[in-house]
Amino acid sequence: MPTNRGKTSLKCKRRATNPMREHDQLPPELRQWVAGAMLPWRAGSVRTAYRKALARTGDSELALRELDRMQKAQVARDVGKVWGADHPQAACG
Repeated sequence: MPTNRGKTSLKCKRRATNPMREHDQLPPELRQWVAGAMLPWRAGSVRTAYRKALARTGDSELALRELDRMQKAQVARDVGKVWGADHPQAACG
């Protein structure tokens, strides 16, 4: 059955929780960030990463930039596996 995850090397797990309820409980700035994310972040994962980044930086904008950096790093790791060596980002990672 096709999913909306697309091609990625991220692990897939079934959850016993309600993903929409978890998403709705995220802070507004984090929900907005997830809406434009390149990867299919789970609400719990993005909340944990955001809280850690916020604790390190003390600023929500800097924490969101840290999430951008983390996401770009994951995409860079996936480029060769998912899209192949001919992808434009393959030379960047």
